[in-house]
Amino acid sequence: MASLFSGRVLIRNNSDQDELDTEAELSRKLENRLVLLFFGAGACPECQAFVPILKDFFVRLTDEFYVLRAAQIALVYVSQDLTEEQQDLFLRDMPEKWLFLPFEDDLRRDLGRQFSVERLPAVVVLKPGGDVLTRDAAEEIQRLGPACFANWQEAAEVLDRSFLPPEDLEDAVPRSLTEWLRRRKYRVEKATRGGGGPGGEDEAEDGAPGLL
Repeated sequence: MASLFSGRVLIRNNSDQDELDTEAELSRKLENRLVLLFFGAGACPECQAFVPILKDFFVRLTDEFYVLRAAQIALVYVSQDLTEEQQDLFLRDMPEKWLFLPFEDDLRRDLGRQFSVERLPAVVVLKPGGDVLTRDAAEEIQRLGPACFANWQEAAEVLDRSFLPPEDLEDAVPRSLTEWLRRRKYRVEKATRGGGGPGGEDEAEDGAPGLL
């Protein structure tokens, strides 16, 4: 997953604005995790309505007040703000563990085209290898809250470090009775570089206003 941001800088949304600018740092933050790309903008009313839900979703999965061990999830804010001041204002009250791209990095716009984002807010969920798990999870997050993470984790086959694999690998039991349903729902779509590919089932309907 770190390869998506290879050669780029990601910034942690803490008071020191720590920069992740090496492959090793990016790997520590992104590898073996589900990565959420959150496309939003401070001037977007729909984003303003959605962000408290997304913030609560993320905090309940990663904050020690709610969980003993943070979920294997990372969130990168892909700003569609018009100015750096708008971006800074939007991030001011967001979790410190969120990551974001520098405002001057054109990858902010390129990722929107790469993942065929056509409306805001949008949350693209990526498997650790970079495949698209779902092209827009915003509605699912609003409807299910943190419960949808377990579905994503199982569908993406992210290894939870608190569990060991079964001893008899030739007779491994399924993770759950609903595993096949999750595999069917979250179809794997290869992330294409340099341009958006065909849309998934969660894309906007024809005629929806373009984002970029």
